[in-house]
Amino acid sequence: QVQLVESGGGLVQAGGSLRLSCAASGRTFSSYAMGWFRQAPGKEREFVAAISWSGGSTRYAESVKGRFTISKDNAKNTLNLQMNRLKPEDTAAYYCAADRRRGPVPGTSITEYDYWGQGTQVTVSS
Repeated sequence: QVQLVESGGGLVQAGGSLRLSCAASGRTFSSYAMGWFRQAPGKEREFVAAISWSGGSTRYAESVKGRFTISKDNAKNTLNLQMNRLKPEDTAAYYCAADRRRGPVPGTSITEYDYWGQGTQVTVSS
């Protein structure tokens, strides 16, 4: 089992940047694929980015491709999401998640992830 705690959210103006982090407990972090999802008020939770357990494969939602970068530091048990050129439509609660499977390509579906953090709020003002 792994516990996940997100941090780094906040209020930023459109065009600005934020870096989210997700600290994971447990000794098996390196064997998990990891993902970021977000949920805006009144909307369903949606996929943002994911990285394979090895870090060798990443996937992004079309809406964030070229602006967001996901990375995984196995030595520090940390998952990061660098968010640049933020837009008001990026406003949401952001959640990190862990997938126990060790496939070559990380999943993009909520149902593929086993563990979830509590979320961190990102608000982008126009």
